[in-house]
Amino acid sequence: MALILSLETSTTVCSVALHDNGKLIASSEMHKEQSHASKLAVLIDQVVKLADISMNSLQAIAVSEGPGSYTGLRIGVSTAKGLCFALGIPLISVGTLPLMAKQMQVKSILDSNTWLCPMIDARRMEVYCQLFDREMNALQSIEAKVIDEESFKESLGDRKIIFFGDGAAKCKSAITDPNAFFIDAIVPSAKELGILASEKFLRNELENLVTFEPFYLKEFLIKKPADKDSAVANKTS
Repeated sequence: MALILSLETSTTVCSVALHDNGKLIASSEMHKEQSHASKLAVLIDQVVKLADISMNSLQAIAVSEGPGSYTGLRIGVSTAKGLCFALGIPLISVGTLPLMAKQMQVKSILDSNTWLCPMIDARRMEVYCQLFDREMNALQSIEAKVIDEESFKESLGDRKIIFFGDGAAKCKSAITDPNAFFIDAIVPSAKELGILASEKFLRNELENLVTFEPFYLKEFLIKKPADKDSAVANKTS
């Protein structure tokens, strides 16, 4: 038995799931912005009670590593690391974009000429994105991409690309190629995170608890205040 508790906090949705050898046992989620700090512990407690297990039975904690919301990732990773230290168990991380691609792969029947492009909103017309084929092979590195009418034009020439995630909706007006398809309501979920984490656990792909940090992709910038009475914080995600 490999019981893994998964935490997903990279976007506005906060979710927790428990898997046993990759099989979903229990899950809970909250669709509310800025709820991660106050609700993550509540969701963890709900899932553990639903599964009727002791926290001491867990064999690993999994967490989304990013990119995504700076604050959400910090809360998820700090909570995961705290649990790992307290319970003496390993940490597993899963990239947010591969996680979303896995969710689309699970939900869809894809032909060999279809690529997947999960997108996370990075403000204005910028998104965090990455292209995958239907077998979940990454076709490019993760990038922070400013979307315009030329975006993905070369890739869309001879294949269909499915765009999805909270960054995809704002791209519809710019990416108008007939081979571009947009799917709504796909958000990163701990349910699929636990599946990928279980696979990494079997391969012994574990993180260093001391040095692991979220993958923000872009730096968190704090502007110096104009005077001592005013301060402006600027988050890049």
